Amino acid sequence: MSQTRTVIVGVQVPDGTRCDIAIVGETIEAVTPTAKGPLPTEGPEATTTIDGTGLVALPGLVDLHTHLREPGGEDAETVLSGSRAAAAGGYTAVHAMANTFPVQDTAGVVEQVLRLGEAAGYVDVRPVGAVSVALGGERLAELAAMARSAAKVRVFSDDGMPVADPVLMRRALEYVKTFDGVVAQHAQEPRLTEGAMMHEGIVSASLGLTGWPAVAEESIIARDVLLAEHVRSRLHVCHVSTRGSVEILRWAKNRGIDVTAEVTPHHLALTDESVRGYDPRFKVNPPLRSPDDVTAVREALADGTIDVVATDHAPHPPEAKDCEWAQAAFGMTGLETALAVVNELMVQSGAMTWEDVARVMSYRPAVIGRVENHGRPIAAGEPANLTLFDPARRWTVQPDGLETASPNTPWAGRELTGKVLWTWLRGKPTVQEGKVIP
Repeated sequence: MSQTRTVIVGVQVPDGTRCDIAIVGETIEAVTPTAKGPLPTEGPEATTTIDGTGLVALPGLVDLHTHLREPGGEDAETVLSGSRAAAAGGYTAVHAMANTFPVQDTAGVVEQVLRLGEAAGYVDVRPVGAVSVALGGERLAELAAMARSAAKVRVFSDDGMPVADPVLMRRALEYVKTFDGVVAQHAQEPRLTEGAMMHEGIVSASLGLTGWPAVAEESIIARDVLLAEHVRSRLHVCHVSTRGSVEILRWAKNRGIDVTAEVTPHHLALTDESVRGYDPRFKVNPPLRSPDDVTAVREALADGTIDVVATDHAPHPPEAKDCEWAQAAFGMTGLETALAVVNELMVQSGAMTWEDVARVMSYRPAVIGRVENHGRPIAAGEPANLTLFDPARRWTVQPDGLETASPNTPWAGRELTGKVLWTWLRGKPTVQEGKVIP
C-alpha cells in the first residue's frame, strides 16, 4: 500500500527552533531546521503541505486523568465522544478513570474500555484500574489480573473516592510494585469533608456554604508519601490544589520519595471567588481554592514540584448541573480547553516555555502512566503522534460547539487564546484545520 507524506513547513518545535517536519505513514520521517531549506515534497505518492508559520508543534498530549463515563454513564459521555474531545484538545492518549458502572475493577471491564477506545480510533485509551472492589475501599480489586490483561493497566485509582483506609493503601502500594504500577490517590479525608460544598475560607463563610478545609487534602498526602517511602513504591497524587500540599510534595521529593503529582487547568486558573454566583459549573472536587493556593500550584508546576497537568475531565448530563448548588454534581469538562488555559497562564506569562509544556503535558504523563510510543521527542524515526497549535488564535468557548457530550465547562462564553489546529495519531490526522475528522 502506498503511503502519503505530510510536510509541516516553518513550525516552531518545543526547543524554539523553526523546523520542517515530514510525516510518512505512522512515523516522523525527518525534522530539518527551516534555515537549511525546505524538505523535498516528492513523497511516496501524494504530499500534503501545511504552513506552520506562527504555529507550535508539540508531541501528542497525554492525559493521566480523564473520565469517559462508559460503561454505565453514557448520558454524560461515551468513549467515542470523549475521545473526539481529547483529539480536539491535542491529546493522543488518555487514561480513563475507573468510576464507571460497572466499575473498572476486573480484567473484563478494563478490556471492554480498551476495545471501545480502539473502535473509536481518535486517541489511545488506557484504562485505569480501581484500587478497591467497586470503589468500596474495603478489599483490593484484581490488580494483577488487570495488569496482565490486554489493557496492561499500570495506573490504579479509586478517583472520585479516596483510598481512606491506610492499611488498604499500604497493601495497594505493595502490590503494584510487582508490575511497576502506580497508585493515583484522590487525596481527601472523608471525615473532614462531610457535607462540604466549597473551599473553607472567607468566601464559604460569606456564602453560608459548608467549607472544605485544605487540611483534608494535605493530611492524606502526608500519610501517603510516608507509606510510599515505607514500602518503596510509586505514588501519584491527583489534582493537587493547596499550598500545603505543594509543601508536602516538595519535602517528599527532596527526601527521595517516589511521588509524582498533577494539577488541573481549573485549579491553575480559578479561585473560590468564582463560587459567589452559586453557578454549579464551578462546583468541583477538590474545590476551587484561594488566590494564594492558585499562586502556589502555578509556581510548583513551573519549578517541577508538580509534574504534570491533567484535566480531570468530568462530564455530567445537563440536569446534574442545571440545579441548585447543594444538589449539583462535582466536576468540570476540560479536554478541549486545557492547552489554551496553560498557554494563557503559563506560557504567555513567561513562567514556562514550550519545552516545559511538552514536559508536563506529554513527556512526564507518558512516563508516569507507562504509555509506550507517546510522550516522545519530535525527531526522525519517532511515532507521528503530534499536535499543531496556534498560540495566538482567539476563540470563544461555546458548550454546544464542543465535542464532549456534556456542557459543564467552566469556560462557557469565555474567550481563550490558543487553538489546536491539527492532531495526528500514528500519522493519521484526527483533527484537521481545527475540526475533528468524522
